[in-house]
Amino acid sequence: MATTSGPRTRTGRITFFISLAVFAQESTWNLYDSQVPPLLREHITSAALVGLLMGMDNLLGIFIQPWMGNRSDNTRTAWGRRIPYLVVGMPLAALLFLAIPHAAAALPPLILVMFAYALTANSFKPIAESLLPDFIPPQRRSRANAVVKIASSLTVMVAALISIFLIDDFPAASFAIPAALMVASAAVLGLKLRDSRSPGYQAALAEDRERPGAASRQARVRDVVLDIVRDPDRSRLLLIVSILVFGGAWAASRALITPYGMEALGLSRGDAGGLTLPSGVAFIVAAYPVAVLAERFGRLRVMMAGMTVFAAGLVLGTVVHTPTGVMLGLCVAAAGASAFLVNAVVVLWNLAPSGGVVGTYTGLYTVGWVGGGFLGPAVVGGMVDLTSWSLMLIHVSILAAVAVLVVARVSALRRRSEAGHGSP
Repeated sequence: MATTSGPRTRTGRITFFISLAVFAQESTWNLYDSQVPPLLREHITSAALVGLLMGMDNLLGIFIQPWMGNRSDNTRTAWGRRIPYLVVGMPLAALLFLAIPHAAAALPPLILVMFAYALTANSFKPIAESLLPDFIPPQRRSRANAVVKIASSLTVMVAALISIFLIDDFPAASFAIPAALMVASAAVLGLKLRDSRSPGYQAALAEDRERPGAASRQARVRDVVLDIVRDPDRSRLLLIVSILVFGGAWAASRALITPYGMEALGLSRGDAGGLTLPSGVAFIVAAYPVAVLAERFGRLRVMMAGMTVFAAGLVLGTVVHTPTGVMLGLCVAAAGASAFLVNAVVVLWNLAPSGGVVGTYTGLYTVGWVGGGFLGPAVVGGMVDLTSWSLMLIHVSILAAVAVLVVARVSALRRRSEAGHGSP
């Protein structure tokens, strides 16, 4: 008993610290997404321009996150390779986030602060998430990532509570709460966590010692991408494609649900926007169980089953064409989607050729997910234009079905592979 409880306790402790960091970061992002558009609307009447400025952080993330993940992979300090970036970047991002409501008096300073915040926060986002594969062994990563995803999901509720109770009367204080959480999280990480002691960092040092002059030949993002593209196995490339496709389906199911509720169900704007609220709870409830199932039956298999459930939930919402039926369908869909969201990045980490590039792989996961978030709503919106709003959920389910086929191909390739050490 003593030999197993010790590692489990340590794994739980590390998971808590990583979840705390992600919770603090996502708290700022969620309040940013919900409360910065009204600040822009004080100066801009065009909804398209507001949307363009709000999408700036996603565009920056596509370029910055893989590069910064790679930079952290190649960093060697007494504190490790991730923590130095976090203890500097998180307080800086907190200060910039705190400055947003104060810069809102005029448009140019508001855009400048928004850009600076998005640039800084995107820089350390993949670094915090990469701590998980550094510390957690492959067989336990799904459970740990489920806890991280739950922490991230809870920030939606935090942002909603701040918006409901504080934003109207105390706008500056509202932004100060997530900022304070981020500073406190950075302090906890700096005092309690040394990723120089992580198995991932020690493995990276061992690789350096085995390759004389390794510092001058450390893998760049370009090298990592070319390795994935040129690999005849195609498993990693197809997995990133599945992340892009399913990320598009997930984003479309969220971004278009309000106009769907208004056009197809005849709801008011407020009622239509509330259709997804119960599904957020369903996601949180399902996240940890699907991680346990994935570790028992195989991550790719559970991902395929979850995406199938996601598509089935959307079909259910179309067939039972009432607000209650749609909410029920979205709950089923969110529970199924958790199987993909919890496990996809874990599979990608486990397919990495070494622990020395997991930060870069975290960034590439984000590129796929954000790329899907950009393209998915547009693709589904185009399909709606060709048909009708009443079929919107069906169109999303078609994207999910394509993602299922791609993951099925990855699963077949992994079964045939002789290089693997088991199911990823």
